[in-house]
Amino acid sequence: MTTKTLQNISADSIAYRNGRFSGFIRPLSYVVDLSLIILAASYFFKESFDLLTYSIFIGICWVIVSMQLDFYRIRRNTKFTTLLSRLAKQSVFFAFVVFAFFGYYYELNRESTFIFNYIGATITGVSFVKISLFFILKNYRSALGGNYRNVVILGKNKDTQQLLDFFKTHTDLGYRSKKLIDVTASSFSLPAFKEWVIQEKIDEIFCSVTELNNEQLIALTDFADNNLRTLKFIPNTATVLSKHLQYDYYGLTPVLSLREIPLDDIAHKFAKRTFDILFSLLVITCVMSWLTPLIAIIIKMESKGPVFFKQSRNGLDYKEFTCFKFRSMVPNTTAHLHQVKRGDLRITKIGRFLRKTSVDELPQFFNVLLGDMSVVGPRPHMVSHTHMYAERIDKFMVRHFVKPGITGLAQVSGYRGEVETEEDIKGRVRNDIYYIENWNIALDLKIIFKTIGNVFQGEEKAY
Repeated sequence: MTTKTLQNISADSIAYRNGRFSGFIRPLSYVVDLSLIILAASYFFKESFDLLTYSIFIGICWVIVSMQLDFYRIRRNTKFTTLLSRLAKQSVFFAFVVFAFFGYYYELNRESTFIFNYIGATITGVSFVKISLFFILKNYRSALGGNYRNVVILGKNKDTQQLLDFFKTHTDLGYRSKKLIDVTASSFSLPAFKEWVIQEKIDEIFCSVTELNNEQLIALTDFADNNLRTLKFIPNTATVLSKHLQYDYYGLTPVLSLREIPLDDIAHKFAKRTFDILFSLLVITCVMSWLTPLIAIIIKMESKGPVFFKQSRNGLDYKEFTCFKFRSMVPNTTAHLHQVKRGDLRITKIGRFLRKTSVDELPQFFNVLLGDMSVVGPRPHMVSHTHMYAERIDKFMVRHFVKPGITGLAQVSGYRGEVETEEDIKGRVRNDIYYIENWNIALDLKIIFKTIGNVFQGEEKAY
């Protein structure tokens, strides 16, 4: 993979990700639904009612319940009956939450029927908006051709033909099938196919596992990972599917997903972003507000140069951003090219302490606040090193499916600091991919506490 190819990947991946998530549909759904809930409350509950407290309470409960029930996880191939089922479940929990609020905060001096009226009106409004959006998007895809994904189908058999026919007859799903490719034909070349996928801006590859050998499947999997494409498998329908596999049905065709990323869900993104903002504000206000002036004075007393060190690094979707740190080295022209090594003469005395305690990373909480980074995630590398590792290390690009972090699972698992051997970077990538595929708030908290513990205990590779 050349540097020019990597630059092309950056532009393609941004377009792919933007197209995949349909812009503001899910965030707008949250805003509209919560607005309806609060407006209805202001109409039905007028007598000495604390609307602000209720809005905060119901908003938090609504978001948490909707995340647990996948209320907003409506995909283009989701059935209408599934939508109705989720509406019913969300409605039941909403009713319980409303009664819980009034049971705790208020003694009702009149009939409670007005609460039932409020719940009924709210659920009717939310259901109307959600069902309307469901059918509007279907008509938008089929009639106007918007909100689409470019797909290609690899393999020529009964299952793949059935899937192709399904895409053609269900234009409301928004899948544009570019080709159905016979991989057994003498003209088929996997390297040429990869170039074609990039050139044609293919979003998803549907692959029949019965048509390709193991080497081709592995090569295709690596290609999808390294180029931020979605790969889905069409299994042999003559065999029984494992109950543990993640699969969806497109018509009668079962399709396996290669990788499910929790942070692809807008609700999970919202939860992580909220945590990032609150945590970074806490650190900036309670720690950096008084510590930064002290560190700045000491840095200036020891050596000339700026207090903060700025460096370009690759983040979400391979986009470059400016990463902030306290300066721990004397100003030099090789800081952006060569990684710090044990006993590096460029490191100042205060810099050695800052790096040993990881205090030099504190300014990155401003990166978190700006939205370039997260508190927890794969550590970003220098741009020159990212290019190098992307060419040498398989699946390295998968790390760019999420925002980079100040700390990460790899760092608390012994893979922080200098990359001394190729196994170091491979171990880092393995841990990062595990984190991406298994993210949850509890895992973030575990990594944060372990990071704090390592700061006080000291680490061998912290230099």
